Amino acid sequence: MSSPSTRARRIYVPPRRGLLIPRIELPIPGGIGTILGFGVAAAIVACAFAAKGGTQLERTTYTEVAFLLGGTALCVAALLLPRPERTPAVLRGSWVLVSFALLAVFTALSINWSLMPNDSWLETSRTLSYFAVLAGGLALGRLRPGSWTALLAGIAISAVALAGWSVLTKVFPSAFATEETFARLRPPFDYWNSVGLAAALGVPALLWLGSRRSGHAALNALAWPGLGLLVLSLMLAVSRGALLAVAIGTAIWLIVVPLRMRAVILIGGVLVTTLPLVAWAFAQDGITGDNARMALRTDAGQGFGALLLLLLVTLTVAGLAVGFISAVKPPGPRAQARATRVLVGALAVVPAVAILMLANAPGGISGQVSKAWHQATDPAVSGPTNSPERLTATSSGRARYWREAMKIHAQAPWLGTGAGSYGTLRLRYRLDGRQVQHAHGYVVQTLADLGWVGLALSLLTAGAWLTCAARTVGVRPRDRGLPWDAERVGLASLATIAIVFGLHSSIDWTWFVPGNVLPALLCAGWVASRATLRERVSGLEQPNRVVPRPALIGAAAVVSLIGLIGAWSALQPVRSDHAQTASLDRLDKGELAAAASIARIAHDRNPLSVDPLFDLSAIEQASGRNPQAKAALDQAIDLEPANPESWRQLGRLQLDALNDPKGALRSYQIAYYLDPRSPQSTTDIVVASRLAAARGSG
Repeated sequence: MSSPSTRARRIYVPPRRGLLIPRIELPIPGGIGTILGFGVAAAIVACAFAAKGGTQLERTTYTEVAFLLGGTALCVAALLLPRPERTPAVLRGSWVLVSFALLAVFTALSINWSLMPNDSWLETSRTLSYFAVLAGGLALGRLRPGSWTALLAGIAISAVALAGWSVLTKVFPSAFATEETFARLRPPFDYWNSVGLAAALGVPALLWLGSRRSGHAALNALAWPGLGLLVLSLMLAVSRGALLAVAIGTAIWLIVVPLRMRAVILIGGVLVTTLPLVAWAFAQDGITGDNARMALRTDAGQGFGALLLLLLVTLTVAGLAVGFISAVKPPGPRAQARATRVLVGALAVVPAVAILMLANAPGGISGQVSKAWHQATDPAVSGPTNSPERLTATSSGRARYWREAMKIHAQAPWLGTGAGSYGTLRLRYRLDGRQVQHAHGYVVQTLADLGWVGLALSLLTAGAWLTCAARTVGVRPRDRGLPWDAERVGLASLATIAIVFGLHSSIDWTWFVPGNVLPALLCAGWVASRATLRERVSGLEQPNRVVPRPALIGAAAVVSLIGLIGAWSALQPVRSDHAQTASLDRLDKGELAAAASIARIAHDRNPLSVDPLFDLSAIEQASGRNPQAKAALDQAIDLEPANPESWRQLGRLQLDALNDPKGALRSYQIAYYLDPRSPQSTTDIVVASRLAAARGSG
């Protein structure tokens, strides 16, 4: 007899278009599932607040260490703890893990030829930590294969919590966003597109919650206000990429999952109720204006908060009403077929209306398409403002970043210039003074950093996962006619979450934001861990293969060792940074010997970074040991010859301490070649040229 935590409620689904969908089984979550769900939600929210946008070394490193240790612990548990009686005899998703491991290994190997080896070290740690998250998702799916509802619930809770916090910064700006100058939503990631993506990742989970045919009616009704918050967050973040990704993801979910009528009612009801509030908010300068005065923001926030409360109450009541009506009088086959025809017709009307509008616009269809393509691809076109008008604009700064990435890619097309090198190498090709670390697109950045080989390994990983997901969800032609039980619906929702993330990261740098990556890779790992749909339906899953206990313990020990080594390696740049700070403190106090010693410790902890060498050179110069100071900078140039700052540091030493203005001019000229748009590059050359000329005339 099954336990209460695994009992399922069975509901008959009528035939549709001659295709029998016999039953949908919806598990009733138990205590462990509830703990798991809230644990997943807490981990995602904590990651978002801790790591923010993934641009701060210390915050990001500690998050990556948590990923490594957490993923290692889950893998060890999957090896040593007893598993359900009937799980696959082989590790599902092994090809996904192997291909991702190859990508991680290649990323680490790129340190050997990288023009920015320290950045490649950081990217290696990032990739290894993401591998640990994917492996942890696989381990969770193997340990608790029936707790997919907990994972979906956790992602839904975290998405609503993050969206709610972001929206609250508009309601109470004086309490939660006193120093915010941008109108677009940024907290807690400090990046608006990550806010939009976090909301987008929650949409498939809430579609599942609001469309399912079982569960407590009040709990299911919460999908309505939850989805309303996500829509508000998406719109106020003014993230075109997130809107595009969620639109495609929602379309995929509606095409694949046979709960379309409920989902369309949910989506339509939420949009009809929420968009008027969005329109009102867009008309408020205190909400959508950059650098707005606090008094204006506070006044607009009070009105927005009152309307938001009214919206949430209205959506909750609507969700309860729809749930009650559908339970008392569920739609029959004719109503479902009619609703499907209406949905298909409505979707067909959208492109027709768009074509009609383009035809009546100046220049006609061809002129409007040509204009949009020019704005989207011309690097010289300035990007749109942060106002809501950007939602209808096609111009973007991405054309510039992608152009820079492709020029870097041309330097080393096969192996790349080293993982993470784009942020520095782009200085040679940039058209303005913007400080950008990422190419805003996974494909172009991978081409720049890891070349064709790195992109091929990335595509291999994506292809392995998509193949595994297609078999698990059952979207292959041979799987037509197989029943849509609860797990199949849940796995389709989990797979959609991973797809939404993949779509968005292809046009933005959210791959580098841990709070966005964590839910996506957990879902990807869980989907990859499950047996194929045909095996689950036919009961062909084989019992656990008996593995000697010593072998399992040995494998667990190896996994633990790898995880600990990876975590320790990831910590070294932070430990080096701490030593640098201590070294500079000693320098300020005049303790030159101690400062030099600590600077060498910083270099030993991170021998690939030039920053400790810059500090050591400054300390040696302050001690009057100019040859040692120059030797430290020569070592820095050997490490990062493509870094303009290495040459600037050498030029300053040659100018200030070595009395060599001609040598300084040569160094500054190289720095100018590597970073011609920097005002500092121009200033340095002018100063060195004048001193060299004065010395020559003298």
